[in-house]
Amino acid sequence: MTSPAAAQASQSSRDDAELLVARIAKASEASLDRLGQIEAARFLARARRAVHDTWGALAFLYGAERADDLVVEFASNAAVTAANRALALRELDAAREVNPAWFQDPAQLGYVAYCERFGPTVRDVESRVAYLEELGVTYFHLMKVIEPRPEPNDGGFAIADYRNVDPALGTIEDLGRLADALRASGISLCIDLVMNHSAREHAWAVAARAGDESKRAYYITYPDRSEPDRWEESLPEVFPELAPGNFTYDDDLDAWVWTTFNSYQWDLNYANPAVLGEILEVILYLANVGVDVMRLDAVAFTWKRLGTNCQNQPEAHLIAQVLRSFTQLAAPGVLLKAEAIVGPRELTGYLGAHGELGERTECHLAYHNQLMVMIWSALASRDAVLLSTAMRRLPRTPSGAGWATYVRCHDDIGWAVDDDDAAAAGINGALHRSFLADFYRGDFPGSFAEGASFGVNKETGDERTCGTTASLAGLSQALRNDDAAARRTAIRRITLAYGLAASFGMPLLYMGDEVGQCNDLSYLDEPALADDSRWMQRPRMDWEAVRRSEEQGTVEFEIRSAVQHLFRTRAATGSLVQGGDTWIIDSGDSRVFAFGRYHPREGRLLGVANMAEVDVEISPEIFDSVGLSRRAPDALGTPGVGVWDDRLHVPSLTLAWFVDSLGERVVPS
Repeated sequence: MTSPAAAQASQSSRDDAELLVARIAKASEASLDRLGQIEAARFLARARRAVHDTWGALAFLYGAERADDLVVEFASNAAVTAANRALALRELDAAREVNPAWFQDPAQLGYVAYCERFGPTVRDVESRVAYLEELGVTYFHLMKVIEPRPEPNDGGFAIADYRNVDPALGTIEDLGRLADALRASGISLCIDLVMNHSAREHAWAVAARAGDESKRAYYITYPDRSEPDRWEESLPEVFPELAPGNFTYDDDLDAWVWTTFNSYQWDLNYANPAVLGEILEVILYLANVGVDVMRLDAVAFTWKRLGTNCQNQPEAHLIAQVLRSFTQLAAPGVLLKAEAIVGPRELTGYLGAHGELGERTECHLAYHNQLMVMIWSALASRDAVLLSTAMRRLPRTPSGAGWATYVRCHDDIGWAVDDDDAAAAGINGALHRSFLADFYRGDFPGSFAEGASFGVNKETGDERTCGTTASLAGLSQALRNDDAAARRTAIRRITLAYGLAASFGMPLLYMGDEVGQCNDLSYLDEPALADDSRWMQRPRMDWEAVRRSEEQGTVEFEIRSAVQHLFRTRAATGSLVQGGDTWIIDSGDSRVFAFGRYHPREGRLLGVANMAEVDVEISPEIFDSVGLSRRAPDALGTPGVGVWDDRLHVPSLTLAWFVDSLGERVVPS
């Protein structure tokens, strides 16, 4: 039973919250009038939740004496956004408020593309919407579209103006029209919100360099090297080859400025609440342009603490929590996605899972970096033990959040093999990381991969890897050698990798993967790009390859047909909805990765993946661990999969999804 003192404190808290809601209503009076009585009431109802979710976070970040004013300021800005929101966006908000788990549906399929390499302009991208719709895409991540500084700009992640499109690509009005066209085709638009840093050329930094002390406080600066040297003792280097160190001397400032990534990317100072307010306003502005999903780039780096690596600090999670609450207040249909490439057991924190501290409303989605790394690890080693171990040890995902799963992306692969996971799997983590770097560089005997090194740190031995999905999976090598058997095997690897991504979240199809685009080495001829091997996996979209994908007998047709069958099957398989229970199963064979899924409304699923290039037989008792009949059908219908002679037969490099009748659903064609 709650004690009288606790009840009084609770009542006081509720009274304080109502006083804050009243202040919000007064400060937002003009905006609420424009919303109308019904929508204003809904806004204030959401405001009560925002007060509940953010006051403590803001008090922790900036002090209790400032929290009230910040809540009112951020909420009143949200009210302006809500009042200015287009009718079509309000209608979408209303639909998504009724179905807040819309993004967890297995029919959701993502596609990721660089604007100038897919378009090349925003208007050209608009002309490609029909292609995305044909693929079954429901979520489109358009990269490198917001205005960056001139090259070099870290692939577009050094933002000069958050509120404009790169003039070479179009205008902000073009982006709004693209958002409208995508929405009309049932596709959500995602863009990058670079929140850890701005470009040196951003107006804030320009003002700081001109002597504006208020804008200088947006960044982290030191008059000499004494403090930076103290910080460097515990800070890793993100780009040890391209941009060693974490601080850069700026002549105009006559100071050292914090630059985690590159000398021209100045880290923002989130210890200053004005910075958090500015980034929130950027999100709200882009939401009204029509953006559905904000990818919070480098969110893990947003808070600094001496003596740490300045990643994953508790305050970084509170910042994400505040951004979500006030975004939802203005635009309930908009999602936040965490780009946090961190240790496996730190990943779920960005979805709101905080162990003994409970769950919070944080980001809706996060990248499943761990799964991606483990897929490539299992394909190289032809062994699923580490994959099974790492996935089994991952904390439970909050039911209201979800994963954005992927096989490749625009960035390098950091071989994030946790030493504890490796030890539990009976291997040495450092040696395995070295093996993976060698293997996917193509230097390990018998490797099928053709990748390249990136971010080599000679002091630590760390090395990351670049390459397209097709080239890392062996297709480049097979095509060069005119080896039909190796080509078929490479296609099976590509399909298996995407099948596993589709098993654990909303899969993101990286542009060109659907037609098997290989490494693009033309970047070596462009001086601004030549020292960054990540550009090999950022090819210009090969529209001729897309045309060939419509012709039976071509490599492109084989790959596109395989992945489209995979995603269409996923859309019709209800038990793959996110939010249910997932567990890893011991298959009895080190080459076979197995998992179970259960959702009370959608049924059960047994997933079985053979990571080796040989056919495997395992005990059919594995069906019992999921509560399925041994006659349960494989939803994917892969030839050669099934139970006979009292063994479950799984062909090489094959994924099967065994389902019960509840796992079948009808989706529009």
